[in-house]
Amino acid sequence: MGRRWGYFAALVGAVCVAFIASMVFFRQERTVRSDVIQGFLIGYGLAFATAQAYARIRATRVNGWVTMAGLGRPGSGMLFRAAAAQLFPGPVNSPEEAVYWWATADGTGRPLDGRNAYTLHFPPGSLPPNNAFWSLTMGDGRNRLVPNPLSRYSLGDRSGLVPNADGSVDICLQQAAPEGGESNWLPAPPGRFILWLRVYEPAPAILDGTYRPPPVARTAGRP
Repeated sequence: MGRRWGYFAALVGAVCVAFIASMVFFRQERTVRSDVIQGFLIGYGLAFATAQAYARIRATRVNGWVTMAGLGRPGSGMLFRAAAAQLFPGPVNSPEEAVYWWATADGTGRPLDGRNAYTLHFPPGSLPPNNAFWSLTMGDGRNRLVPNPLSRYSLGDRSGLVPNADGSVDICLQQAAPEGGESNWLPAPPGRFILWLRVYEPAPAILDGTYRPPPVARTAGRP
């Protein structure tokens, strides 16, 4: 969820608080029906605004990526899970099992858009550390897999990625196949898209927050 959802949540919360204040300080004609309707609307509005606010407190943002670890741990609580459903529609699992990041914007905060070309650059020795595997998956603006001629929906450590001469790895995110780089190409849709970076059985560097996924860099496209 972006800033618009945050502003909307703040507006909903303010309206609910103002409405409650008006009920306390100003006399009104009340009926059972109106009380039930008002209670439902105010309760829903406050729940939505609270979950949105708590999600932004608990979310971790790194280089344009967002994660909310620990949903599957005992005691995580309904509020945490509701907040995650608002901001981070990822899986409910313990971080020792898997850690997920998602990105809807590049490293500068601009929305990811298939009319541009992007590169995800992993410096030498900085691929996601793990004891199982990692993958990068793309979805369109509605978080659905992107149809493409290669039927390729993700890339990872089992995809035969070709490293650069210095050992770094570049993943190309764009509509057209990059010249000479199809092995590292993840096809993009013509509009907005979403990226998921998944690491299974992550290494301690991920669990303690030391590892930082690199930003998605725009390399070409619209001015």
